[in-house]
Amino acid sequence: MSKSKQKGTSAETAVVKYLNANGFPTAERRVLKGSLDEGDITGIPDLVIEVKNQRVYKIPEWLRELEEEITNAGATFGFVIAKPNGIGMTSVGKWWAIMPLETLVLELRDAGWGDDR
Repeated sequence: MSKSKQKGTSAETAVVKYLNANGFPTAERRVLKGSLDEGDITGIPDLVIEVKNQRVYKIPEWLRELEEEITNAGATFGFVIAKPNGIGMTSVGKWWAIMPLETLVLELRDAGWGDDR
């Protein structure tokens, strides 16, 4: 396995363990599907999670990839979890969740926040 692939696998595993320990016991790594990728983590209904552990942040590219994965998975929502440089594998809770603002607004409304519009 390449070093890049190992970094990705270890980051995905760390995120799954974090989710499992914090109220999402069904979260698990997704089997790769090639060009019809549906994200890295599954087990949370209607949600796609893409995990990134890269030195250079390519947020626009990652969000385009996420949109394709949401479509492929038939999901409604998704976000990218990115490991920041300098934050270790044992501090997963400090990693970043990146999503379009429209997704955040929909999630907040689903949680009962904001006015009905």
